[in-house]
Amino acid sequence: MSVLVVGLSHRTTPVPVLERVAVADADRAKVLDRLLRSPSVSEAVLLSTCNRVEVYAVVETFHGGMNEVVEVLAEQAGADPGDLFDHLYVHYAAAAVEHLFSVAGGLDSMVVGEAQILGQLRGSYNTADEAGVVGRTLHELVQHALRVGKRIHTDTGIDHAGSSVVSEALGEAAGVLGSLTGRKAVIVGAGSMGGLAAAHLRRAGIGEVAIANRTAANGERLAGALRADGVAARSTDLAHLVDEITGADVLFACTGSVDTVVGAELIGDREPGKPLVVCDLGLPKDVDPAATLLDNVRVVDLETLQRRLSDAPTGQDALRAAEIVAEEVRAYLAGQRSAGVTPTVTALRKRAAEVVDAELLRLDSRLPELDGAVRDELAKTVRRVVDKLLHTPTVRVKELAAAPGGAGYAEALRELFGLDPQAPSAVSTPHSTQPKGEKR
Repeated sequence: MSVLVVGLSHRTTPVPVLERVAVADADRAKVLDRLLRSPSVSEAVLLSTCNRVEVYAVVETFHGGMNEVVEVLAEQAGADPGDLFDHLYVHYAAAAVEHLFSVAGGLDSMVVGEAQILGQLRGSYNTADEAGVVGRTLHELVQHALRVGKRIHTDTGIDHAGSSVVSEALGEAAGVLGSLTGRKAVIVGAGSMGGLAAAHLRRAGIGEVAIANRTAANGERLAGALRADGVAARSTDLAHLVDEITGADVLFACTGSVDTVVGAELIGDREPGKPLVVCDLGLPKDVDPAATLLDNVRVVDLETLQRRLSDAPTGQDALRAAEIVAEEVRAYLAGQRSAGVTPTVTALRKRAAEVVDAELLRLDSRLPELDGAVRDELAKTVRRVVDKLLHTPTVRVKELAAAPGGAGYAEALRELFGLDPQAPSAVSTPHSTQPKGEKR
């Protein structure tokens, strides 16, 4: 079993194609369930953000797993699998680990170094874990990736090398309007991106914010946080958007919906000559594309940012982050190789303990009159001898297995000591308690 990554991102895929493949929050559990019903897939995590859709899966075979994952993504997009192949990237085994660590560190983001991806990765893991489709392998891998991401942001200045896509979009807005100080903004969507937009707008000196969200409680929670920071903010219903947009200077939208949320007619009825900057970071788009044809309306969307940021320099901090990724990949793979021999070592020690117990039982039958204290001392002595004989080879085999090409040491140990090939799996403990063979 190995880890497979199948994905599409801003680096390989036009935004319209990404929009088709994007998975709404409400559909993620369904897609995860569909993935786990594939014959070759035993674990899965789905990462769907504004500029990437990726499946991390534990698969029995490379080709079988890849084809099954692509079929699920194509089914989600309502497309033929062949339509996606020109845009897909696939990573397997060690390359899959390196890709995930790079993603977690913000090195594969549209804006290099943005930290939001860490929260998105954590949320994707939690969704998969709650759906019961995460096992031991992806649990350990994603947790390690999250630590890698934190280390990169702690040990490098990559946060300063690149801000979030949100800040880039709002930077464009400030360039059009001259300044955001004292302006009015409308935020459509109170999720993580909406919260990030609110934070950037507050720091830019925004004067007034209206937050429209399907769930009123979430909108009010974000508005309350802004009010606590001294910003005039309120929550409103999506049905009242036209009234809010009429007097707005900035409209920010990112809802995670698969349908258009803001129609062009809601934007068109405005004060003549008053400019409006629309920051649409939805995937698929939240704002009707016809808005680009309206007078005094400037639309900044993912395609705009993709063109602007495609040649952005990375700098020394990004190079240091890449070194950290390489270091952590080596450490993770060494740990996995070492862990791979641990069940065999455990089975060997269990076999040795069984032999000692059998011989002590035979001693009891041959010398039933043996003094109890003497028997106990003999038992301790025999066990110490066995432990000392096994100590060096079992420690050494773990060290050897951790090195590249060390996968054969566990098999050699089983062969030398005549261990049952099934014994290691019998003593290993998976992360998930889901019975083997059951899929959700």
